[in-house]
Amino acid sequence: MTKIQIAYKLARALSDEDLNAISRLGAVYGILQVKVQPSLDSLLIEYDATRFQPGDVRAVLTGRGIPIADPIPV
Repeated sequence: MTKIQIAYKLARALSDEDLNAISRLGAVYGILQVKVQPSLDSLLIEYDATRFQPGDVRAVLTGRGIPIADPIPV
């Protein structure tokens, strides 16, 4: 397993529905951890690079309605 971190700026403030969707990301095989940053304007995602590429992670997040914008350097 190769653990990689990627961060995304949020396109808008998180709603309760968004937080519920984020809490369910742990059930996605290969997504290891998702953290809402203390500033509440970005997410930090740790994933298994043997399972996902950055585009795959983005697709999982947007497919669940999580309002991500551009990736930001980690």
